[in-house]
Amino acid sequence: MAAQILSTSEGATLILTLSNPEHRNAMGPEIYAAGVEALNVAESSPEVHSVVITGAGSMFSAGGNLQRLLANRQESPEHQAQSIEGLHNWIEAIRAFPKPVIAAVEGAAAGAGFSLALACDLIVAARTSIFVMAYSNIALSPDGGGTWSLSRALSRQLASELLLLGERISAERLHSLGVVNRLCEAGQALGEALKLAAQLNERATNTLSSIKELLSEADGSNLNAQLARERDHFVTNLHHANAGIGISAFLNKEKPQYQ
Repeated sequence: MAAQILSTSEGATLILTLSNPEHRNAMGPEIYAAGVEALNVAESSPEVHSVVITGAGSMFSAGGNLQRLLANRQESPEHQAQSIEGLHNWIEAIRAFPKPVIAAVEGAAAGAGFSLALACDLIVAARTSIFVMAYSNIALSPDGGGTWSLSRALSRQLASELLLLGERISAERLHSLGVVNRLCEAGQALGEALKLAAQLNERATNTLSSIKELLSEADGSNLNAQLARERDHFVTNLHHANAGIGISAFLNKEKPQYQ
């Protein structure tokens, strides 16, 4: 069976499942392109309020397909560069996507699979799951934004340890470090991610979009510039219909029903 992304939904949550059972949900150009296309469609769909990315079976993703990488050594360097650009387009699409994206991790998130999980806004992981940047184990360097994400989430020393030594780190340790948001028992990651998504789906979509954009812009921004962005987003959201709904519901001790 060819590598693919399976698309299903539960309520207002789109579920994207990495499916490549023969290669432990390893990813390649067809998955990258399908991921970008799915997010492009979901961005304009009012029925979709959040996205969950998970892996088929008991594995999130083994990252890149080593057999494909070995074969690519016989191609021109531009061939592999184009493949990596496909991955990076998907990572950028997740980061720019205006709705929350949650990674639901079972088993292992390795290499680009780890980078993919880090690109998501929130991570739910089974206690038994492990994460590993195994690139240096096979004489390669990271892709998928792994160095960018880890250098911001962890101390330089710990990020260096994970990247230079290619050692595994448990979901429980990442949870204690603030990288994993929710831990659950094995086999429950998708269910827990959907519960978290359901909580987000009840909130105003314009507000969540503003928060995602502000967090993204905060990287490398100075305080004055960020304060100006926060002012502009706040004023825009205050004059959105949802602010009237939310404030009135709070004052009347009612549950808001956002547009």
